[in-house]
Amino acid sequence: MSANGKSLGWLVLLGALLVPLAVAAQAGPGPGPGSCPGRGGFGGPGARAFDPAAVTTIRGEVVDVQRLARGRREGVHLIVAMGSEKLAVRLGPAFYVDGQAVQLAKGDEVEVKGARTTFDGQPVIIAQEVRRGDQVLALRDASGVPMWRGQGMGRR
Repeated sequence: MSANGKSLGWLVLLGALLVPLAVAAQAGPGPGPGSCPGRGGFGGPGARAFDPAAVTTIRGEVVDVQRLARGRREGVHLIVAMGSEKLAVRLGPAFYVDGQAVQLAKGDEVEVKGARTTFDGQPVIIAQEVRRGDQVLALRDASGVPMWRGQGMGRR
């Protein structure tokens, strides 16, 4: 094989290796840790949207507990009324929330600690923890990493 033939062979091989990398780079980052509203996820982009600098605490009454389908998963959200204002609170995937000792219901007085953000133009809180009396429903650590991380689809 001539020197030009070897060079052409190396270029073809190099191109075959680089094209998939270029395609992957164009696609952008995939789901990150906590990126379904359940991995980010249940509750929106989850840990990626959870900004520790935006953590706040609200107090109010649960006026609705919603279960929203997201692909093959279901997420649990609260609507909390604070006077005349109502705010959506994203808890996490149903498989995790349903397995906890604290089960929240309409009419509960709660204190929600979480990161305030916006989804689809609406203010929401991605909950870190929800307190009802002396009971605590822990959902994310201080960085926003979900407690269910690594437990998919009901695996515990």
